Amino acid sequence: MINIGIIGGSGYTAGELLRLLQNHPQAKIDFVYSTTNAGKPICSVHQDLLGETSLSFTDKINADVDLAFLCLGHGQSKAFLTENQFSSNTKIIDLGNDFRLTKDADFQSSNFVYGLPELNKQAIQNAQFIANPGCFATVIQLALLPLAENDLLKNSIHINATTGSTGAGVQPSETSHHSWRNNNMSHYKAFEHQHLCEIIQSLEQKQNGFNQEVLFIPNRGDFTRGIFATLYMKTKTSLEAVIEQFEDYYKNESFVKITTESIHLKQVVQTNKCIISLEKKGDYLLITSIIDNLIKGASGQAIQNMNLLFGLDEKTGLQLKSGNF
Repeated sequence: MINIGIIGGSGYTAGELLRLLQNHPQAKIDFVYSTTNAGKPICSVHQDLLGETSLSFTDKINADVDLAFLCLGHGQSKAFLTENQFSSNTKIIDLGNDFRLTKDADFQSSNFVYGLPELNKQAIQNAQFIANPGCFATVIQLALLPLAENDLLKNSIHINATTGSTGAGVQPSETSHHSWRNNNMSHYKAFEHQHLCEIIQSLEQKQNGFNQEVLFIPNRGDFTRGIFATLYMKTKTSLEAVIEQFEDYYKNESFVKITTESIHLKQVVQTNKCIISLEKKGDYLLITSIIDNLIKGASGQAIQNMNLLFGLDEKTGLQLKSGNF
């Protein structure tokens, strides 16, 4: 069994981790760390776990766990690891953004592998520390990696992606209250979202000399979970050739599915899947890419990385099914 600690246990990603790990055949949750909820039963915060776990939150860590998931706010993981020492054998998966960029070389970040399995699977299998990708970064990179692999990103890339309200985190904000979000839509951080750096870093890794514009508009949607992304760019490559490249790139990947049919969010919500639809209109290639932001975009992908770290089939504990309604 893999003995696991979760740091920062009260947010959406930690809640999703707990739900998934409860049914993972090789996982044993040792502790869930939360200074604000120490002593409270976990099910008092994650109420759907009533009857599923008897654990309570704690403000102490077990430094000898096999694996620690960091579910802290962005920018807090480095501080936590500076102040709290794990054993030299403990593996770490950070779900924040502290270690995702290889150019940020302070505090062991050079030892963190960027944890997109469809990009860095072998490196993940041999790693000790994993930087779990961002949700927008995941859905967008999966839509572009086969093109970068084949040196086809030769023009500006236009991206419009809409995320559910859970993407804003559990703490209420001006734009996450139901009265504001319901029957509403807006964009934010146009052309400057923080996940752009991750995306460009990976495209540079795959396509030598990549230097095209990546024009990204993120939107807030009137739903709780999922990301629906559309991307388009000019290319002379035929649709048949593009489909062949995508199918070849993902032929050994468990969670990425390719289609030419129209797709919708309910196909991936509550799963670790990414579905990608391809179509061509004249010289424009249109790619639609969808994931559940809390699973493939966060906690499910973290468990996929855990499986790779510990030599398990990456699908273990992640055979989840979406619903039509």
